[in-house]
Amino acid sequence: MALRVEHSTEPEDLACYGFDASGLKGEPALVAWPRSADEVAQVMKYAYDKDLAIVPRGAGTGMTAGAVPAKGAVVLSTEKLNSILEVDPEDLNAVVEPGVINGKFQRELAGRGYFYPPDPASLEFCTLGGNVAENAGGPRALKYGVTRDYVMQLEAVLPDGRIITTGVKTHKGVVGYDLTRLLVGSEGTLAMITKIRLRFLPMPEDVSTLIAYFGDVEAAGRAVSEIIASGILPRTLEFMDSECIKAVEKFRPTGLHTIIDALLLIELDGYPEVIEKEAQRVLEICRNWRAKCEVASDEEARQKLWDSRRAVSPALYRISPGKINEDVVVPRSRLPEMLAAFKKLSGESGIPIVNFGHAGDGNIHVNIMADRRDEEKYKKAQGLVKEIFRKVLDLGGTISGEHGVGLTKAAYINMEIGETEIELMRGLKRVFDPKGLLNPGKIFK
Repeated sequence: MALRVEHSTEPEDLACYGFDASGLKGEPALVAWPRSADEVAQVMKYAYDKDLAIVPRGAGTGMTAGAVPAKGAVVLSTEKLNSILEVDPEDLNAVVEPGVINGKFQRELAGRGYFYPPDPASLEFCTLGGNVAENAGGPRALKYGVTRDYVMQLEAVLPDGRIITTGVKTHKGVVGYDLTRLLVGSEGTLAMITKIRLRFLPMPEDVSTLIAYFGDVEAAGRAVSEIIASGILPRTLEFMDSECIKAVEKFRPTGLHTIIDALLLIELDGYPEVIEKEAQRVLEICRNWRAKCEVASDEEARQKLWDSRRAVSPALYRISPGKINEDVVVPRSRLPEMLAAFKKLSGESGIPIVNFGHAGDGNIHVNIMADRRDEEKYKKAQGLVKEIFRKVLDLGGTISGEHGVGLTKAAYINMEIGETEIELMRGLKRVFDPKGLLNPGKIFK
């Protein structure tokens, strides 16, 4: 069977599609660029008949090597499946192809007076298909939820080339098993997504953005819990520790205060008279924890603060390109305890551990700042990962909040999930992919 879909086996193309943001590399044998579900089905059937591994790929922004191909695999790129097919303002949903960039979709909706809440830090680069595969979140997940909460319907292709449609166009539907929610977050191991129906929301009337600087990390954590306990639900409640702040100011100076221990970036949205009252209460809570607070005076000041937050990852990468980046979650009430534990672990090991992330929902990105060129130190840093995961689980948390499992966390999955549950998951994988060809090695070792 000849492959009639645009593809390449040129070494330079294979090299470009052999890695993702995790820094790990694979060796694919072929890269294909389908433009329709039928073309995806052709590639899947071609690979299935030849027993070739198939690896779906969006923009390669994943942090756990979910898009890193197995040796000899066929990479299915979604970059030419990049159209917004329908925007329905009456039913508040849209149909998109998986290669649409999140930020492009956000701007399309904003121009019509609507918004799509999931907003990963990589929104200007990451694809909606990749967001679905990883169940991506972002700062606004605190109030509005994650990708799974917005996916209504999926068109997808099974490994043998069959095309399926899951979910409904309506806001309710309970006929049969919920295959849509199963596919969301499955990291490309069950099917290749070719169309997505997403719900969206009216744009909030107003937004207020605050920043609070704390002299103590644990005080920042306590303030987070108190804000939520007060009955106020911010749309974002972001955390950066002192090393993050210093790194950002060195990388892209924006005027953040650096002689402090932590900051919270807090955003409220809704009716102006409501969020004005909520903002005053949030400021009062933060000041009770001895924070120095500022309110963004206009949209330019607001964007400046968000530019700082989104600069954290590249700023830390510049300091330590080989850093280990883990994505963990604990119940909000345990956040101060977790941050204190990481600070202690950093002091005991002599390896800097830098933290930032979505404090409002207990989701922190933990960066172990080790250089791969220092083999002894890097090995020691890798050993810290298990200690961090053990502490997180002891606090009632999870070892991955929004980065998935991929390759990098597969060795740790049994720390969190029992053997019986893992075997059930393996059984589902066999039903969808009896030959084990779709994104092999991901999630399960």
